[in-house]
Amino acid sequence: MNPSVISVEAREDFKLIVTFENGEKKLFDVTPFLDKGVFTELKNISYFKQAKVAFGSVEWPHEQDFSKDTLYLMSDIAA
Repeated sequence: MNPSVISVEAREDFKLIVTFENGEKKLFDVTPFLDKGVFTELKNISYFKQAKVAFGSVEWPHEQDFSKDTLYLMSDIAA
């Protein structure tokens, strides 16, 4: 089972710095999702920066979300 998210920081380049409960910090690139369905709203940078941790994953006010599994498996180690 993949670790839960404990903190998230949304950057200006549409990437998330995600910290997991195991202490790992990873970088998740949201840009491949910005033209897909409900995620198009994330193109608005002020809205994108409203990302928050919810139930061990990351979500936005209008219920767009990425699961902890997606975030953990599709992220790169943050420098």
